[in-house]
Amino acid sequence: MTTEFRLPELGENIQSGKVISVLVSVGETIALDQPVIEVETEKALIEVPSSVEGRIAEIRLEPGDDAEVGATILVVEESGAEPAPAEAEGGAGGDVEEPSSEAAAPRTAAPAAPPAAPPAAAPEPVPAAGTPAAPAARRIAREAGVDIREVPGSGAGGRISPQDVREFAAARGAAPAWMRAPVQLPDLARWGEVERAPMSGIRRAASANLARAWALIPHVTQCEKADVSELENLRKKFAPEAEAAGGKLTITAVLIKVLASALGAFPQFNASVDAAAGEIVLKRYAHVGVAVDTESGLLVPVIRDADKKSVIELSVELGEAAGRARSRRLAPDDMEGGSITITNLGGFGGTYFTPIVKWPEVAILGVSRARMEPVWTGEAFAPRLMLPLMVSYDHRVIDGADGVRFLRWVADALEKPARLNLGG
Repeated sequence: MTTEFRLPELGENIQSGKVISVLVSVGETIALDQPVIEVETEKALIEVPSSVEGRIAEIRLEPGDDAEVGATILVVEESGAEPAPAEAEGGAGGDVEEPSSEAAAPRTAAPAAPPAAPPAAAPEPVPAAGTPAAPAARRIAREAGVDIREVPGSGAGGRISPQDVREFAAARGAAPAWMRAPVQLPDLARWGEVERAPMSGIRRAASANLARAWALIPHVTQCEKADVSELENLRKKFAPEAEAAGGKLTITAVLIKVLASALGAFPQFNASVDAAAGEIVLKRYAHVGVAVDTESGLLVPVIRDADKKSVIELSVELGEAAGRARSRRLAPDDMEGGSITITNLGGFGGTYFTPIVKWPEVAILGVSRARMEPVWTGEAFAPRLMLPLMVSYDHRVIDGADGVRFLRWVADALEKPARLNLGG
């Protein structure tokens, strides 16, 4: 028999991508988990592995095609099976449900029984737990206060897309501000010459994510300075050891370690708000996201279990993650599941700024350029290297006093670097 291998879920809130290359050819025999195409999304360049094995009978996508989740990539003749009956429409592909025996009918056949009736329109979505919906659609439904079981799906087999949820929520008047249609821009060309340029995929994704975060999270930003004079001396001392290990000992690598430790002392900063359930979800892991500037826009790879690694280990992992980000080789999972995020603009300059929390996290640490400043020691002014720090947080979870304590804890840790686990 033949099986259609369809484009699987590519990550949270990613519903399509552009085919960059096809890695197999018709007639080739493929194995499970063998990469078959490369797809570029707004977040990453992804190799899509096959979930079936057998001989390729047909390739449905070509480089340059825009493919939605659920679109057929390959038609595969499974080993040892008779060629022909394809799966019923809406059966395999993006959904995890197995096609029922009633749904499996040949799409084309040599002499066969006459069809009972012309195919009907896409069925209504299945109520209750069997509702076929993308994870992103379920998340949007939760945020909008919409029962996913009430949303009519426009996809194959009644599959519900994020757009289906947005339209349903808007019709009910339930859509939050970030989900509503954008305000129409006035005709700016009336006042002079203008030029239009399309947003990159990453920029469009960032725009939607930041609008959602700003609408959902009541932000507060607090600022502090840390005296990193001793830390800078220590960083220079251990820099060769980090380079020998394949990394670069930067202030960001140190901050990953400090933040991971701070989450243990301030668990409310390692949380998410489940507004629908009226609960705060506390995370028992310390995964730190780091904003990376790329030619395509900002990407945020996540460093897992940062509390269990030395600063030198983190410096190596950070360099590798930043390299994958700049070459668009991050998988969607590499950018999800963070506890807290760091955005360091010190390499560009600046003094203070107000970073936006990366939803569904509840806090983000901003860093600006360190500068030599005169600091009163109690007897005289002395030149000290001062690092500006900013923390933005979700005021539903974190009170102002805790925000100050947290930021002061981070500053103290930077000012007493001998306590840090640099190498071992």
